[in-house]
Amino acid sequence: MEDLIPLGKTDIRIPPLGLGTWQWGDRAMWSYGTTHTDRDIHDAFRQSLEAGIDFFDTAEMYGKGRSEVLLGECLREMAPPGSGVPVVVATKFAPLPLRLRRGALVQALRASLARLGLDRVDLYQVHFPYSLVPVPVWANALADAVEAGLTRSVGVSNYSAAQMRLAHQVLSRRGIPLASNQVEYHLLNRKVERNGVLQSCRELGVTLIAYSPLAKGLLTGKYTPEIRPPGLRKYTVRSGRLSSIQPLIGLMRQVGQAHEGRSPAQVALNWIVCKGAVPIPGAKNGHQAQENAGATGWRLEAAEIAALDEISRR
Repeated sequence: MEDLIPLGKTDIRIPPLGLGTWQWGDRAMWSYGTTHTDRDIHDAFRQSLEAGIDFFDTAEMYGKGRSEVLLGECLREMAPPGSGVPVVVATKFAPLPLRLRRGALVQALRASLARLGLDRVDLYQVHFPYSLVPVPVWANALADAVEAGLTRSVGVSNYSAAQMRLAHQVLSRRGIPLASNQVEYHLLNRKVERNGVLQSCRELGVTLIAYSPLAKGLLTGKYTPEIRPPGLRKYTVRSGRLSSIQPLIGLMRQVGQAHEGRSPAQVALNWIVCKGAVPIPGAKNGHQAQENAGATGWRLEAAEIAALDEISRR
C-alpha cells in the first residue's frame, strides 16, 4: 500500500483507495437471489485491512441501515476500540423529503452511530443535495455534528461545483473544513473533469471520493456483448454499450500486462488514483478485496494515462 494521504484539509489520513459498502446492504438489488453471505463480508473487511485499506464508506440508505450494522460487526470483531487497528469510517445522511429541519441531521447521525456501535465517525457526509432545503442549512447541520463531537470531519456527496463551494464557504465561517465531495467518477464517466467539480476540489483542498469506480463492473472486463451482467442489469446494459467499450478494455489489458499483469479493474482504479481522487470500489468477499488492493503500490505512466484518456473519450 502507498503512503497515506490527507482527507481534505483535516488531520485524518486515509489510503489512496478505500472500500465502498453499498453492496453489503443491498445484496440482491441487481441480481436474483443472495450474492454473498455475512461471512463473505467479514472476509472482505479482513482482507482489506490486511492490505492496508482501512477507509470504509457506508450510508444509512444502504440496505436501510444493514450496511452500517455489518460494518459495525466487522469493527467489533477485527478492529475493536483499544486494539490499535486503525480504521477510518465514513457514513452519510440522506436528506429525504420529510427531513426539512436542521436538527434531523444530528438525529440521523446518532442512529447511524448506534448501528455502527461507535461514539463518533471520522467522516459524515450529506448523501445528495435536496432542492427544498438550501445548501447552507445542511452545511450548518454538519458543523453542529462536529461541534457535538459526533464526527471528526464532514463532507458532501453528489454536489455540483457551485453547491460544494457554497457548503465550503458556510463551513469555513464555522472554522470547519469541507473534507470531501463524493461523486461518480471513472473511465466511462468523466463529467467531473468538465463540470468544474474536480478543479474546484483541487482549488479548495477538498478530497474527491470516487464511487462506482468500476462502472458497476463494466470496467472489469468480465462483460461482453455475449456475456451480459447478471440479474436485472442484463436488461439495463445494452449489447451496443458493451461492444463500444471493448477497445478500452483491450487497452486496459495491454497496459496491465506492462505492470506485472494487472487486471483491467486494477488499471481502472489506478487511473483514478493518478487523477488525484480516492476510489472506493466495493468488495463482497475476500477475493474481491484482494483484487482491489492490487490497484495500489504502483503508478501508471503519463503516456498510459494519456492513452486511456483518449480512448475513453470516444
